This record gives sequence, C-alpha cells and structure tokens, in this order.
Amino acid sequence: MTMTSETPVLDTLAAMTIDSVERCGMAPDMLILTRIAALAAMDAPTISYLAHIDPAMKSGLTAAQLQDVLVAIAPIVGTARVMSAAGHIAEALGITIAVAAAEAEGSA
Repeated sequence: MTMTSETPVLDTLAAMTIDSVERCGMAPDMLILTRIAALAAMDAPTISYLAHIDPAMKSGLTAAQLQDVLVAIAPIVGTARVMSAAGHIAEALGITIAVAAAEAEGSA
C-alpha cells in the first residue's frame, strides 16, 4: 500500500463526505441536521460532532434547531444517547471556540 499523504484516514473521510454531499439533494442545513441525528443515534464521540460544527455554522443552523433535532429523536434513540449527544455537541462547540480564540490571538 502506497501512502501519498501523511493523513490517509482523514483524507479518506473527507473524500467520502464530499462524495456524499455531492450526491445528496438535501439542503445543507437539512443534511447537517440529519447527520447530527445519526451521530446521536450511534452515540458518536465528540470528534465526530466537531467535524460538523463548521458546516452547521455555514449553513446557518441555530442552537435551537440542534436542540429540536435532539428532542425529535429522543423517543427513538433514548435519553442516554440524547444526553450524551448534547454533551458531545457542547464539548465540540467549546473546542471550536477555543481554537478560534487561539487563532485570533496568534494573528493579532
């Protein structure tokens, strides 16, 4: 197996995501909400949510819309998964804010 990149796993995930977005007819906000619901259903880790923060912000999603998704799926996926998702989303947002602050500090 020939490695053409130092980050083959991330490159593969990025390519899969791009392909999925290009083949999906959903509006960007609905696509992200659907993915958030799927992440919650499978009890995904914080890093998985972190990959969706920037696209969520770019598509104009609000915190209220994210909460609505968690409320909507709660009867299906259960309380524990919804609470876990809420914690992971909050942690991902915190990481995003910390990185943005560090970048702003570095450029100042």
